[in-house]
Amino acid sequence: MRQNDREKMKKIGVTGGVGAGKSRVLDYLSERWGAFVLRLDDVGRDLLLPEGACYREVIRLFGEAVVREDQSLDRPLIARKIFGNEELRQRMNAIIHPAVRREAERQMEKAGAEAARLFVLEAALLLEDHYEEILDEIWYVRADEAVRAARLAESRGYDESRIRNVMASQLSDEAFRKRADAVIDNSGDFEETKRQIDRLVRRCLGEGYKSAMKGNRE
Repeated sequence: MRQNDREKMKKIGVTGGVGAGKSRVLDYLSERWGAFVLRLDDVGRDLLLPEGACYREVIRLFGEAVVREDQSLDRPLIARKIFGNEELRQRMNAIIHPAVRREAERQMEKAGAEAARLFVLEAALLLEDHYEEILDEIWYVRADEAVRAARLAESRGYDESRIRNVMASQLSDEAFRKRADAVIDNSGDFEETKRQIDRLVRRCLGEGYKSAMKGNRE
């Protein structure tokens, strides 16, 4: 039996700059709202494992020198080879990006077949890679630069120079806002962030929707 529009799985893209707290938002969407969450960074890592779809192609591109003794790929070495070599970077992206997209679409179909109501796809480059083409909405998770910098220094040990460089390499707050359908401000207390997420989910799925989390009551 076909689902009506109200019952169809909603496909949400979550993106934002480094240090904005996207992982915590994703965890909440999964735990509180029963969302099927897919992180594209995880997909990319899996594709580069020895049994992954991109493993052999990457070796053909870079040679056996990038294979470690345990047969895993030496990702830091690959990153060094790509750095400053635009042609090589594009060839690597031509291997990885289509495979990631195919796996994302496969997981989306799987979630739909399992009657999921909310599918959430997360990637820092969601907009740059045009995933809005296969999603219903884009939610931008943001935080003030000072908050992001403090988080990066504490959680990753980044120094001030590295923080500046990483932030400068990503889309600006204005660019994210311009292309997003909704903004989640995660600068302060996470209880307020939860309230923002709850409002968005209810709007997206309908006021009568109940969380899949056991014991939850609206």
